[in-house]
Amino acid sequence: MNFFKAKQRTPAELVRGLRDAIPRLEAGQPGSETRRKANEEVTRNLGQIKAILYGDGDPLPELVAQLAQETYNTDLLHSLVLNIHKFDFEARKDVSQIFNNLLRRQIGSRWPTVEYLTAKHDILFATLGGYDNEDVALNTGMILKEMLRHESLCKILLYSDKFYSFPHYIEDTTFGISCDAFANFKETLTRHKPMVAEYLEKNYDRFFMAYAQLLASSNYVTKRQSLKLLGEILLDRANFNVMTRYISYEANLKMMMNLLRDKSKNIQFEAFHVFKVFVANPNKPPQVVAILRRNQAKLLAFLKDFHNDKEDEQFTDEKQFLIAQIQAL
Repeated sequence: MNFFKAKQRTPAELVRGLRDAIPRLEAGQPGSETRRKANEEVTRNLGQIKAILYGDGDPLPELVAQLAQETYNTDLLHSLVLNIHKFDFEARKDVSQIFNNLLRRQIGSRWPTVEYLTAKHDILFATLGGYDNEDVALNTGMILKEMLRHESLCKILLYSDKFYSFPHYIEDTTFGISCDAFANFKETLTRHKPMVAEYLEKNYDRFFMAYAQLLASSNYVTKRQSLKLLGEILLDRANFNVMTRYISYEANLKMMMNLLRDKSKNIQFEAFHVFKVFVANPNKPPQVVAILRRNQAKLLAFLKDFHNDKEDEQFTDEKQFLIAQIQAL
């Protein structure tokens, strides 16, 4: 029996110990005793902080409150994101779990960590910047996903120039990072619909110019996902004004007609769901009508044989409707 069991450290002591250990991760030479001990201390402190937040299924509210307040007072969350690449594998996982637990913390109608982060834009942007480092991208991506559940944080990202780094992360990274970045890109654009609709109306030209790069991607997965998401955005009721504007531009129609002829059947199918919006529009502008009339015979012949092997009643009905609309031009 151990009569000298170590006293449990307070939240303030744990946070202070973690803050003090992080700078020592770069002290001395790589592989030095100083760095090794600092790494152990970081991992130990993170594990004990996680234990307070999660408990044994029954965390103590007063300890959680003390710990949360201490992380705000010391800017610990910013330090964790900036230095996560220096931690070992298990410690990185703990950082994600600690972050997400604090983000979900609610007191009445208040979300204290969300309120704190709303005033600390650098933490949100540093989390997005985690996609620059393959070793931690999925850890920071998990944190970013939790942040984006909250409209105030999502709005900060959407209205910032940093939002336009998503195409780079989707296009120019490894497959795993690209998929995670696209998932959070989609989350930003689909979760908080009225806020996003207002943004798209105000920033139409910049957004769709950047989006066209994704639709023109040489990467099959990027092109297909982007087409599918475009269809979801345009067909959402909240985005009616944006959709009306998008389907009024002849360049957008030409792009979809080209994508209908893509060598991939899946790309063709996703393009069809955007193309149909142009044709179904009862108030087609003259330039759109002119393109459809000019290509009427080719479109009818093309649609007649388009994906006839697909057993999807709704798709078949939509295709017949488009054929009738184009015949009636």
